[in-house]
Amino acid sequence: MEIDKAIGESDDKRLKTKYNNAIFVMKRALSLYSFNGGKDSTVLLHLLRAGYFLHKKDLTSSNGGLSSFPVQTIYFESPSAFTEINAFTYDAAQTYDLQLDIIRQDFKSGLEALLKANPIREIFLGVRIGDPTAVGQEQFSPSSLGWPPLMRVNPILDWSYRDVWAFLRTCKVKYCSLYDQGYTSIGSIHDTVPNALLSVNDTSSKEKFKPAYLLFDGRLERECRVKKNTSIKNAVDSDSQKHQVLLASIIAVGDEILSGTVEDQLGLYLCKMLTSVGWSVQQTSVIQNDIDSVSEEVDRQRSICDMVFIYGGVGPLHSDVTLAGVAKAFGVRLAPDEEFEEYLRHLISEQCTGDMNEMAQLPEGITELLHHEKLSVPLIKCRNVIVLAATNTGGAREGVGMSDRAN
Repeated sequence: MEIDKAIGESDDKRLKTKYNNAIFVMKRALSLYSFNGGKDSTVLLHLLRAGYFLHKKDLTSSNGGLSSFPVQTIYFESPSAFTEINAFTYDAAQTYDLQLDIIRQDFKSGLEALLKANPIREIFLGVRIGDPTAVGQEQFSPSSLGWPPLMRVNPILDWSYRDVWAFLRTCKVKYCSLYDQGYTSIGSIHDTVPNALLSVNDTSSKEKFKPAYLLFDGRLERECRVKKNTSIKNAVDSDSQKHQVLLASIIAVGDEILSGTVEDQLGLYLCKMLTSVGWSVQQTSVIQNDIDSVSEEVDRQRSICDMVFIYGGVGPLHSDVTLAGVAKAFGVRLAPDEEFEEYLRHLISEQCTGDMNEMAQLPEGITELLHHEKLSVPLIKCRNVIVLAATNTGGAREGVGMSDRAN
């Protein structure tokens, strides 16, 4: 099978790991597949083909006797879809012998009608962390309240933009032509344009764009879909409108501070800066490098202060506990954040031997990244808790954005 062969011959260890994990999910469930012609859905199509091939191979111990692709495939055709998306979808269905059902209703209504006629238990989706619908989902997730009862299967949930294009180009499979015209995330004809970051300077009157796989930063994938960018100043200004005097607390995490082997200079600096711009610092504390200790202290402080600043115990290290403690305090899980992963990739990729996807785990559904021109990595804001990563503590000592908070 050409997909499995292409991955096997690749020297991209990360892609092989992602592929093997996705295939494992595929082989656990083969049922219904939602295909929309986009790049993520195209990856999923070929993973399903490979998963079915390997599943049948395991059963027969041979390459012979494979039937045509058996997974029922649905396509929600919309009048606002690009003609190129429609053309690619129908072409793929013919090329790979897909049992394609065309539905001309909204997703929920169409799914309800389909399930009445077919007792389907699972549906494969090309959802990735970072997608608006991904919050709270696992690789196997029951449908949400009010939706038809079935299991949502998300084999590429932890894949990044880079992973998607590494797979498509390694396997040399066809994808929608719009991606070669500068589109990086395709919605409807009303809300999608080529990504301006791929624009090519040309003397001709017609604007030209580089293909989607040349986008330098995966975190900018949805720039063509009107992405809101939160700044430090705007995030804190929204709190400033509630109180004339903001109450803050500062938490330092680290056994080395408690043992006296390291002097905590950042805490003193933050106190001075916050006080100078009109904040009232209620408390500073130093706690052990332990998830439960972080969780308990964050939970206590966030309920009595407008903003909690926490630092220490934050990577880039696999042993980091601060973000895990913050997530536990809010009762959410840690999930890969593609935007934060790209920042880490550019900052420490040459010095790092670990999986950047694993290092970019942030509290799911409550995290905003606060950008500032003097920060190499944005601050991490989880509701009223701001986490300073190790790469940002130096910037904070230079006075990054602290004066902005009073404006």
